[in-house]
Order: sequence, then C-alpha cells, then structure tokens
Amino acid sequence: MQLDKMVAFHKAAGDPTRLRIIALLRQGPLHGQAIAGKLGLRPPTITHHLKKLKDTGMVYSRRDKNTIYFYLDEKKLTFMAEAVTRIGDENVKADKEWQVTEKEERQILQNFITVDGKLKQMPSQLKKRVVILAYYVKAFQPGKTYEEKEVNEYIQTFFEDYATVRREWIMHHFMYRENNRYELNPEEMWPVVV
Repeated sequence: MQLDKMVAFHKAAGDPTRLRIIALLRQGPLHGQAIAGKLGLRPPTITHHLKKLKDTGMVYSRRDKNTIYFYLDEKKLTFMAEAVTRIGDENVKADKEWQVTEKEERQILQNFITVDGKLKQMPSQLKKRVVILAYYVKAFQPGKTYEEKEVNEYIQTFFEDYATVRREWIMHHFMYRENNRYELNPEEMWPVVV
C-alpha cells in the first residue's frame, strides 16, 4: 500500500484527457463547463476526470458563489512527478527548501517539544512544522498498516489535536491513507527527514 499513492498519481496523469485538463489548468483556474467546452467533452466526463485528478492532489477546487473553479497544484504535481526518481536514492532525502542543519533541527525540536515529549503547539511556519511532523512520524514502522484509531491514540500521547496532525502527515506525504488505514510512505517521498 505504501507506493499506491505514486501509482495512482501516474495512472491519473497517464490518461490523455487528464493530461489535456492539466495543460488547460496550467494557464489558470477554470470551472467544469469551461473545461468541457474547451475539450469538446460532456460535463459528466469532465467531472469523472477531475475527481481522479483531485484524488491524487494534483487538482483542488474552490467555490465562488455558485461556481466551482478547479486549480492545478503545480508544486504537488512536480513533487509527485519527481518522486519516482528519488526512490532508492539514499543521498536524496529532501528538496533543498526543506533542508535543515542539525543545529536548526535541534533548535526547532527544543522550541516546540517539552522535556516529556509533548508538542507545545503546532508551528505556523511550514519548514518548522514539517520538521516536527517528521520527528513524530518516525514512531511508525515501515510496511505496517495502522488503523485510524491507533494513529489517533499515538498522536494524543503528544498532542491533543490528532485530526490536524493526521491531516498534515497525509498532506506532506509522510503517510498514506486508504479506507481509514494508514501506512508510512517511503522516506524518499517525505519533504524532510530528521
């Protein structure tokens, strides 16, 4: 299950209609009717393809009054497209923007974690938040599947808001979720390894 997210991404991106949708969305957000019109397809067909793209995280939507606009998450698209080149490369642990020195890492952990291992608060700065998430996610064993209840119980040992931590682990590719079951992604998919 841990590589399923990458496989789903490549399957979704490998469809000609979805590639055309990605190309359109690179030019800016569009609503479903506009996409259907530009591609000469029926709206239900576009809805199906957009759902597949949204499931992988490449596309997200925002409502503006009665219209839903679709946006391309280019950063996530690039990250997932390049993830396959990082698998098995022990020297590449993270993108440069996420790199932290050992001194920075120690300082972040010291500032946000109490002596008894509790998280004081979730950092608002993304780089620091990712370091904290990486620190705590290491308690999970690679290849082992965890029920949502187990994940929640573990998070509550260090932080009350388990839903936020769970969501952040998924968003930043530390973990993969399917049918309320969680598994650690390979470290090559993580934005940072501490």
